[in-house]
Amino acid sequence: MAPLKSQVVLVTGCSTGIGRALARELKIAGHRPLATARKLDAIADLAGEGIETLRLDVNDPGSIAAAVDAAIERAGRIDVLVNNAGINFFGPLMEMKLDEVRAVFETNVIGLLAVTQAVFPRMAQQRSGRIVNVGSVVGVLPTPFAAAYCATKSAVHMLSEVLRMEAKPFGVDVVVVQPGGVQSNIADSGSRDLERFHSPDSRYHPAYEGIRKRAYASQKGATPTADFARDVVRLSLANPAPRVVRLGTGADTLPKLARMPGKVRDRILSTRYELDKIS
Repeated sequence: MAPLKSQVVLVTGCSTGIGRALARELKIAGHRPLATARKLDAIADLAGEGIETLRLDVNDPGSIAAAVDAAIERAGRIDVLVNNAGINFFGPLMEMKLDEVRAVFETNVIGLLAVTQAVFPRMAQQRSGRIVNVGSVVGVLPTPFAAAYCATKSAVHMLSEVLRMEAKPFGVDVVVVQPGGVQSNIADSGSRDLERFHSPDSRYHPAYEGIRKRAYASQKGATPTADFARDVVRLSLANPAPRVVRLGTGADTLPKLARMPGKVRDRILSTRYELDKIS
């Protein structure tokens, strides 16, 4: 598969981890990345490396419109959109704050869709483009204490499958990246206020260590971020476009677990994350 060349690539969520690494790898590969984040200070070092930066908050329609307009003004076009921005909160679903669940859906699903809707008309007009949506293998495998994240990534997968059909008549491809374990800060950021489940006030406090284990599961033996980004750029910008790219620790094995009989899978995951200690 021949790779796409010299693409103008708008990347969301570049303040940390995967997005930051993707921006750097895109530049190395000869593309023109436009790295974005809610706060420009968070990506000032990327600007210092010669990578163009823009402020873009996926939850702010005005910010999205301004960033897309600025990208077009600078580069004249957007060839590829990489929807990478995402957040998470870990914990048992029945004790999650609704504001936390709502925030995960707003950022991971609605924010992704809002940016895509802002960019798509430009791609449709030029009759070419590629949308790369970052989902997750846990969008395939339901895991305890990460319900909102699993649900949003499953939604990203389904939205992408439908969008692929709807975008094709306009010459726009859709690729879904489903990472396994990749070195990032998502475990730390998603674990804020986790101690509340250690309190006897929580019905899930006997499983607290399982909750912590789930929060940091993706970081155990995780694939180095730079290695992951290099492969994502190579595979997701291949021609013809792949439908799904699975990379990272467990990216092959976890979907196999998802295909097990439901009772077997539930028992394995419930034991691994200590739900059995509650009864």
